[in-house]
Amino acid sequence: MENESLLDRILRRADAAPQNEFDGDQLDLEARESLRRVIGLSTELEDISEVEYRQLRLEKVVLIGLWSSGTLTDAENSLRELAALAETAGAQVLDGMIQRRSMPDSTSFLGKGKAQELKDLVRALGADTVIADAELAPSQRRALEDIVKVKVIDRTAIILDIFAQHAKSREGKAQVELAQLEYLLPRLRGWGESMSRQAGGQAAGGVGIGSRGPGETKIELDRRRINTKMAKLRREIAQMKQARDVKRAKRSNSGVPQVAIAGYTNAGKSSLLNRLTKAGVLVENALFATLDPTVRKHETEDGREYTLADTVGFVRNLPHQLVEAFRSTLEEIADADLILHVVDATDPDPLGQITTVRNVIAEVDASAIPELVVFNKADLISEDDQIRLRGLIPGSLLVSARSGEGIADLERAIAAGLPQPDLKFSGVIPYHRGDLISRAHLAGKVLETEYLEQGTRVVAMVSADLFSELEAAKQL
Repeated sequence: MENESLLDRILRRADAAPQNEFDGDQLDLEARESLRRVIGLSTELEDISEVEYRQLRLEKVVLIGLWSSGTLTDAENSLRELAALAETAGAQVLDGMIQRRSMPDSTSFLGKGKAQELKDLVRALGADTVIADAELAPSQRRALEDIVKVKVIDRTAIILDIFAQHAKSREGKAQVELAQLEYLLPRLRGWGESMSRQAGGQAAGGVGIGSRGPGETKIELDRRRINTKMAKLRREIAQMKQARDVKRAKRSNSGVPQVAIAGYTNAGKSSLLNRLTKAGVLVENALFATLDPTVRKHETEDGREYTLADTVGFVRNLPHQLVEAFRSTLEEIADADLILHVVDATDPDPLGQITTVRNVIAEVDASAIPELVVFNKADLISEDDQIRLRGLIPGSLLVSARSGEGIADLERAIAAGLPQPDLKFSGVIPYHRGDLISRAHLAGKVLETEYLEQGTRVVAMVSADLFSELEAAKQL
C-alpha cells in the first residue's frame, strides 16, 4: 500500500453492489443510460450568450486540489469525491494532483511551479480538461487555462452539469437552469468589438466626432438577457412552490407523521426507500441519481401510517446556488417529524458526511427535528468496521438495503421515533364525520369500533389536535 499512487487512492472505492428486486423496476434507468456520454465524443455546452463559446469536454481529465488544512487523508478524500463527481458526469479520470498551500494562488489557483508541472502532466497524459476541487474565480480559471492550454473547470461547474443531466421534473429543470445562470452571470467575458463601451466624458456630451461607442455593449445585452431569464424562472418556481405547499399542507392536515430520508449523495437513500416501501424509485451507483423528491406511504407494525420522503443527496461544499435552488426538496426535511439520516458505511470519512448533511439541515432550520442515523451498505464492511461505526454515533443503526440486514430493527426504530398518540378518546362520532374516523385510523391507534344507529363508537389513542376535533364532533 505504501507504493500506491495518489490516483489509485483517489479511485479506490468499494465494488458496486448488484441491484435486486427491492430496487424497483427502474424503468427510467434505460432512458438515463441512453443519455450517457459516448467515449470519444465531446460534450459541448454553449453559454446562453455568444460572448463566450466554450466546449466543455469531459472525457479525459486531471484533478487538482489544495491541502490547506486538516490531514493529507482529508485532502485525498475530497479529491476522491471529485473523482466520483467527474465519473458521474461522464469523464475518465487520468490522474490527480494535490499541492500543499495555506491559501490558493490569487492568480492561477496553483503556484507557478505546480501549474507548470500540471501543464507537463496534461500533455503527457493527453488530457483535455482540468478540474479544480474548489470554486475558481473567473480570473484564476483563465490564467490556469493560459498555462496548461486545455479547458479548466471547477467543482461547481461539474455539480451543475450533473444536476442538468439528472433533473427530470419541470420544477427540477427550472431550478437547475436558475443555478446555472447564477453561476454564469459573473463569468461572462468577450473580446474585440463586443467589449466596446459607450463613450464617456466630452464624447458623451456630443463633443469629439467619431469617439462615440456603439451604444449598449454585447456583454451588457447578455447580462440583461440573463437577468430577465432568471427573474422569469424565479416567478415560475414560486408558482410551482404554491402547488407543492398545498400538497404538503394536505399531508400535514391529515395528521399522518412524516419521515424525511436525508443523507450524502450515493449513500443508498433511494435503495432504502425501495426496500421499505417497494417504491420502484430509480437506483443507480452514481452521485445525484435522485433530484426530485419522492413521497411514499408506509406503516408501522401496529398499523400507524406515515410518509417517507426521498430527498436530493448532499455533498461537501455544495454550491450555494444549488442550496437555494433546491430548497423545495429540502423543505420536505424541514416539515418532517423524523429525519432518517442515511450514511454510507463504506465511505472513508463518515463523520465528514454526517457533518456536511447536518450543516445543510441547519440551513433549512431543521436541526431541532429528531434524527435517526442509519449506516447503510453494512454488508460491504468488516465486523471490526461495524463495531467502530456503532461507537461513532450512539444510537445509530447498521443496515443493508441490498441484503435486508437490520431492516426490521430500522422499522421498529422509526415507529419508536414517530410522534406517539397519547390521548385516549372514547365516544360516538356521527356517520357524516367519517373523515375523523379515517384520520384516527391513519394517525392514531384505534382500539375499539362499534357501529350504532346514531354513529360509530370509537375508542382510540390520538394526538391532541385530533382529540379536540373528535370531542367537538361526538354525540353527547
